[in-house]
Amino acid sequence: MEQRRLSFATPSIFSGTFTKAFSNSLSSYFVHVRFHHVKATVGRRKIEKMEPVEAAAELRSHFIRVLRSRRSLEVPLEVLPAKPVLEPLYQGTTPAMESVPKVDINFKEILIQENFYLTTEEGDQGRLPVLILSMKEDKPSKRPAVVFLHPSDTNKEFLRPLQEGYASRGYITIAIDSRYHGERAKDSNTYQDALVSSWKRGDTMPFIYDTVWDLVKLADYLTKRDDIDHSRIGINGISLGGMHAWFAAFVDTRYSVVVPIISVQDFRWAIDNDQWQARVDSMKPVFEGEIDPRCPIEGLNHTISRTQKAFKYAQCSDNFKVIVEAGIGHELTSSMVKEASDWFDKFLKP
Repeated sequence: MEQRRLSFATPSIFSGTFTKAFSNSLSSYFVHVRFHHVKATVGRRKIEKMEPVEAAAELRSHFIRVLRSRRSLEVPLEVLPAKPVLEPLYQGTTPAMESVPKVDINFKEILIQENFYLTTEEGDQGRLPVLILSMKEDKPSKRPAVVFLHPSDTNKEFLRPLQEGYASRGYITIAIDSRYHGERAKDSNTYQDALVSSWKRGDTMPFIYDTVWDLVKLADYLTKRDDIDHSRIGINGISLGGMHAWFAAFVDTRYSVVVPIISVQDFRWAIDNDQWQARVDSMKPVFEGEIDPRCPIEGLNHTISRTQKAFKYAQCSDNFKVIVEAGIGHELTSSMVKEASDWFDKFLKP
């Protein structure tokens, strides 16, 4: 049975290998997964009666139809030249990212930086800004790759410490600006304005789905590169980026290892248990760890149970792991960065 590695990290961290089953409820944690994708016009009861492999394929097919339904005719995937962003809209950082494991070498002299745009659909937001960092090699080889996804209100440049750390260890590292962020934003209000517009008009999906579409198209590009091992592509995201990561890894199996950090949650549980307020507060213009109010640990119990069953069904129970960091809210910690790094090394390094 084909497997995909899964790992979740934040206040609590999951690490593991998912198979052809998908649980649609996860919380603000850290996940590495290997799993499958799911069909439109399919009722929940019909899905629940299927075998896990069939159910995952059905749900994956449905999800990709939803993504395609909101865009015009697909455009050819083009690579357009871009320049490094010298003055990004957001210029902050977090000390936790500086703790990423790195090789002690004169890295700057052998660093290769690539900046370009990918066309993922028509319109301004269909131009995906991409930053790739890797090391020069004496002899060409196929290397593992990791895609990094930023939190809300930041940008791809925010993730550079992670990219440099992984690149120093032999990875090809990729970062993008999600919709209405970074080079795709006019000012600091662009993302919130897009959320409000979507709420009122319903013509775009700026919160999660539009960026997931970009990640599917990004996988098209990455699997055309000769320097990447197409069977060893991972994806890591923080907060909003973590949501993008686990949705993308679900719908596109070319992402074989996924590590969402402070991002996995069960929206249904939050509504049923009156725990939706923190998520609404994070988008005030629209609606006027263990103690993470956006991703409460209680909302993960059902998800953890179902995921454990999926791993057991795939005969790989040891590949799933949950770590809860006591007293941690919606924040990235050094231990999360280290756990994510170890997990990628375990499953992507030869």
